[in-house]
Amino acid sequence: MSRTSHDSATGLATIPPGNWLGLLGGGQLGRMFCHAAQALGYKVAVLDPASDGPAAMVADRHILAAYDDPDGLAELASLCRAITTEFENVPADSMHALSARCRVSPAAQAVAIVQDRIAEKDFIAAQGIAVAPHAAIRSAAELRAAPDSLFPGILKVARLGYDGKGQARVRTLDEALEAFAGFGGVPCVLEALLPLDYEISVVLARGFDDSVVVFPVARNVHRDGILAVSTVADSASHAQYHAAATHAAQTIAKGLGYYGVLCVEFFVLADGSLLVNEIAPRPHNSGHYTMNACVTSQFEQQARAMAGLPLGSARLLAPAVMLNILGDIWFPGDVTAPREPDWAAALAAAPNAKLHLYGKRDARRGRKMGHINIVGDTLDEAQAAAARVAAVLGMPAPQ
Repeated sequence: MSRTSHDSATGLATIPPGNWLGLLGGGQLGRMFCHAAQALGYKVAVLDPASDGPAAMVADRHILAAYDDPDGLAELASLCRAITTEFENVPADSMHALSARCRVSPAAQAVAIVQDRIAEKDFIAAQGIAVAPHAAIRSAAELRAAPDSLFPGILKVARLGYDGKGQARVRTLDEALEAFAGFGGVPCVLEALLPLDYEISVVLARGFDDSVVVFPVARNVHRDGILAVSTVADSASHAQYHAAATHAAQTIAKGLGYYGVLCVEFFVLADGSLLVNEIAPRPHNSGHYTMNACVTSQFEQQARAMAGLPLGSARLLAPAVMLNILGDIWFPGDVTAPREPDWAAALAAAPNAKLHLYGKRDARRGRKMGHINIVGDTLDEAQAAAARVAAVLGMPAPQ
């Protein structure tokens, strides 16, 4: 089978099904990418240092190596015509090295910006898009010089923070200095706490032919810094925010020279202001609903984009609620040893529920173990069913 072909309609070199696609990262996002790419007929090679990662379990080949291992990267590049990543903390230098031998999306320079909160906020502001008031903090002296208007605030490490890790709420300068020291004095961002009404996110896909497909906007609820619930429906309410957020996300993708699937998270403030929170250069938890509620999932879109195939429709087929499943539900009440949740009862509570488990062997509190998508003819119906599922599994009621 030919390793590439040419699409006369778009002028883009395509990688036909039957070829190999590569992935840096072995987590659950990679697992769902593998399933989508394999359904299209591709073989997937995963480079990941963990021997039992969720993606490695289902990949056609697992290259057991560090993300910066020259031999592992060379093996991946020799096998695959296109390579992507499933999380933003893969070294940008590795992405750059791979790009000399095969197609890489997203590009190293885009990943490098998003990996650093300071560079990310500077980039977003340079696009004319609002972000929260903040200051770059590289030393205790810079922290002492931060304006009083940033307190109370949130101190966030500039690199390698996710799901609320590497963040501390600080009411005073003394608390901020203590948190900064606790983070080891690494570069941080001090961001003002704002009167937040709610949070939304935009997931889009951009092809190498510059086509862009945007998924419906998700409204999100976080608990302890981790996404808990995403809700999506065709609704006229808050449409002005959705249009503005979609425009901002597309501006960011274009400004980054970004190709692939991208998520932009936003704050909607009590006064109606819309601010970008952060960018995720990959599929995102808040886009999991697309697996059951849209014509094309975010993971299929990721495979299509990197292979140079036409992007699929992102049309919403039904209102949906996504419930994130954490390891906490394996430990109900005072239980100390993990106990498998009653999946049969949960699915019986909502025939329109779709369970997605990630194959992780050990359940731990706060660990992402899976998610459930619940669709309905109406948003009220989906929300009522989601509440029943949450009650059966001992999860907090979705908001």
